[in-house]
Amino acid sequence: MTEMQKTNAFLTLVSETGFSSKPLTHQNNSSVPATGVTAFDRHELRALMQLYGRQVASGEWRDYAMDFLPDLAVFSVFKRANEVPVFRLEKMPKYARMQGQYTLRGSMGQALKRGHDLERVLRFFDKPVRLVT
Repeated sequence: MTEMQKTNAFLTLVSETGFSSKPLTHQNNSSVPATGVTAFDRHELRALMQLYGRQVASGEWRDYAMDFLPDLAVFSVFKRANEVPVFRLEKMPKYARMQGQYTLRGSMGQALKRGHDLERVLRFFDKPVRLVT
């Protein structure tokens, strides 16, 4: 199975299981969240996988991991499988109206870019990194 087929199968699985970027609420429409998870939707996963594919092809990244928690979804990328993540993209819907729900973090946890739009946050990787001497 090719990487594209695996990605499409995963995206289909995510869409069929009903993962949503919004926390689940009780039947009475109260603001109290029920037990649920925050996840990336199909369009976000497609953008992340396209970026991941480009970076793997250029030899920059080698592995990735996704974590889905009640208030946070994380996409982590690694240069080697046994290291700490080189970059982490965090999705926190509770910050959607403030500084933006997407935060790109470096290997030391520093916030490199924040925003409301995933595409704009991922543009961080379009710029070539230059050594400052």
